[in-house]
Amino acid sequence: MTGAAAQPLAGRGVLVTGASSGIGRAIALAAARAGADVAITYRANRDGATDVERRIRALDRRTAVIRLDVADADTIDRAGPAARDALGRLDVWVNNAGADVLTGANAALSEIQKLDLLLGVDLRGTVLASWCAATILAAEPEGGVIINMSWDHVLTGMSGRNPQMFAAVKGGILAFSKSLARSVAPQVRVNVLAPGWIDTSFAGGLDADRRRAIADATPLGRWGAPDDVAGAAVFLASPAASFLTGQTIHVGGGAVMA
Repeated sequence: MTGAAAQPLAGRGVLVTGASSGIGRAIALAAARAGADVAITYRANRDGATDVERRIRALDRRTAVIRLDVADADTIDRAGPAARDALGRLDVWVNNAGADVLTGANAALSEIQKLDLLLGVDLRGTVLASWCAATILAAEPEGGVIINMSWDHVLTGMSGRNPQMFAAVKGGILAFSKSLARSVAPQVRVNVLAPGWIDTSFAGGLDADRRRAIADATPLGRWGAPDDVAGAAVFLASPAASFLTGQTIHVGGGAVMA
């Protein structure tokens, strides 16, 4: 492998929200392995963020840990400049942070409380963070890249009250991102990742039969891993995707095809 191929993000500054665990953690580490300096944000899991920071430093990359609550507009406005100052530049902003209403304490919330949380964190938070990111990235000499997170099943639907809420919110992110992409081109590219069945904390709570049934219904025959999503994120952030904007990559093993 040539150096350029092995390090597609060399010299770039990348901000990943919600990077203390799961998919965000995988994206942050993959970006660092691809040569980027990486700012990571967390809301409550400081220990997880510190571990990611340590791993990035071990790759001899610059990094910074920033506390960010995407439901709080003031912390969003501070996070971008803080990341840019820490890394020296900011080229890529990945809006990965989202509310978990399926596991932990939030699983016990009422349906209205879950809906309000998803709307405030995932949808409103992505919109506000994208606006902030677009302003910062457009000022960079080479522009920049925004990557937002949706869900593959927004295209096909899934029965159940939680999937209904998730589809509404993640579908909103998908639609918003297309309009944003038209608004901020050509300085800033905006694309979307739509993960499917990814082996994160939710998957750990399913019984073996349910897990197997999902894998069997997936054309590629397995659950996805956070690294599968991270690989797609690195591609979208890299020069190899320089003629892509307003597009969605489904990372779901073919369970949803579009």
